[in-house]
Amino acid sequence: MTNVLRPHAEDQYAEELAILAKDDDRPRPPGWHLSPWAVTTYVLGDGERITPKYIGPRRVVEVAVATLATDRALLLLGVPGTAKTWLSEHLAAAVSGDSTLLVQGTAGTAEEAIRYGWNYARLLAEGPSREALTPSPVMRAMASGAVARIEELTRMPSDVQDALITVLSEKTLPIPELNEEVQAVPGFNVIATANDRDRGVNELSSALRRRFNTVVLPLPAGADEEVEIVARRVAQLSAALRLPETATGLEEIRRVVTVFRELRSGVTEDGRTKVKSPSGTLSTAEAISVLTGGVALAAHFGDGVLRPADVAAGIVGAVVQDPVSDTVVWREYLETVVREREGWRDFYRACRDER
Repeated sequence: MTNVLRPHAEDQYAEELAILAKDDDRPRPPGWHLSPWAVTTYVLGDGERITPKYIGPRRVVEVAVATLATDRALLLLGVPGTAKTWLSEHLAAAVSGDSTLLVQGTAGTAEEAIRYGWNYARLLAEGPSREALTPSPVMRAMASGAVARIEELTRMPSDVQDALITVLSEKTLPIPELNEEVQAVPGFNVIATANDRDRGVNELSSALRRRFNTVVLPLPAGADEEVEIVARRVAQLSAALRLPETATGLEEIRRVVTVFRELRSGVTEDGRTKVKSPSGTLSTAEAISVLTGGVALAAHFGDGVLRPADVAAGIVGAVVQDPVSDTVVWREYLETVVREREGWRDFYRACRDER
């Protein structure tokens, strides 16, 4: 996997999964590679041999894992950047050893992505047959007893969403053209993700929503937690991208996180000054992106030390999504908060020069 830019979770963390499987003597649901306790340990880490994949409330992960052990599907709901996709991948990797059975939801997603399609050359030559059928990731998960993942469920058209109802309630997928059906084997389940800012795009029907247990992923509770998440992911991404080694001090990471948190919440961290919020989300994921770009600038065009000038352009690009309204918000924040903050003078100048 050394030549792969981003290995699947089950490949990247194969050693940790093997350690957990070897020591796991707790009850495992049918078809699971690990017990629910071991899956949770894999996701949250143990402080020794198992690294944390998700930093957040333990109870959130426990509820998500327990849901997968029942006959209900799991819906991970949250604002952008709360690690919904990341968590779903690692849950699938730990439960069934395969995180690749993925359907990406978009406005153009067709029902075949949930059910099945056809190899039309064979269909025309031979007629309907199993050999001419092209199974969807969901169908393959049902047949193999694995976890299927559906990203951005509410981005999919409502009629495509409803193709899941029979799958989730009856655990079967009819193939009327062949007068057959595929029945799910033990271990099958579905993890879906949805952005709560997409409410009103394609709302789930009540019939479909009842088939899911919804777990809301919160934003990081405190600045220290968010700094830890960002620092860990920036280090992982820098290594995966093979960026030259860069001195990435926590000071710049904390500054970026602080700016994002204050603009996101509409108030400074000391609670003394209200600020306007821009139109964008300014999520943890975007902070990671800004800092990874800063590391690349520092490594290739700087002196190998992450400095305010390396992150300033990324911050301005993340904050100013609407050139009119967001520019006003950003300038006001710079002049009333950043300019007056002790020890932030170099950061202020770098951001001011970028605007």
